Amino acid sequence: MTITEPRPTATTTTPHVTVLVDRCVGCQDCVVACKTENMLPEDVFFTRTFVAESGQFPNVKRTYIPTLCNHCEDAPCQKVCPSGATYTRGDGIVMVDKDKCIGCSSCAVACPYDQRTQLDAEAFKDGLFGSGQLTPFEEQGYGRFTPGMVTKCDFCSGRVDAGLDPACVVTCPTDARIFGDLDDPESRPSRLIRERNGRPPLPEKNTRPKVYYVD
Repeated sequence: MTITEPRPTATTTTPHVTVLVDRCVGCQDCVVACKTENMLPEDVFFTRTFVAESGQFPNVKRTYIPTLCNHCEDAPCQKVCPSGATYTRGDGIVMVDKDKCIGCSSCAVACPYDQRTQLDAEAFKDGLFGSGQLTPFEEQGYGRFTPGMVTKCDFCSGRVDAGLDPACVVTCPTDARIFGDLDDPESRPSRLIRERNGRPPLPEKNTRPKVYYVD
């Protein structure tokens, strides 16, 4: 797996990911790329791929469903945050301010998609191997977080600001994740949603997410 040659993204007004479910092969490359890009502690994931099986033997079908923060326009997590740590950037990416997060987990309870993770303060102290000695990877990466904070995917905002696609999008070998401008009706995500009846996750929640699924 390599993400050394990222595909440039169009300038995005409303960053958006479309997931082509029929292209996902469950390889977990996106999960590894995300964890590496964000230097996440052990057992912390900003994206996961779930498996759904249907039918009866011998006619059984397995479907892989990638998930990540949906960056909702009407974000429940932001509404309940008592410290203002969760906020929405001008381009619609929902962020977490590590210096304001008090670790109350209100956002995790409010998120209907289970996309919030509280960082174990002990992991920051003990390190990956539990010896109290942090690896160089941990020393470099853990500065991005505050022990005990509740965090999540930010669409690789640093990459987006540099004109690059998120790591999970770039590394997908089957092009199952498409990143682009939801405000542009001619962008690839917009066309896929329109032409193939793309749907948001849990539409009954009416959070207006920026992640859509296409079969």
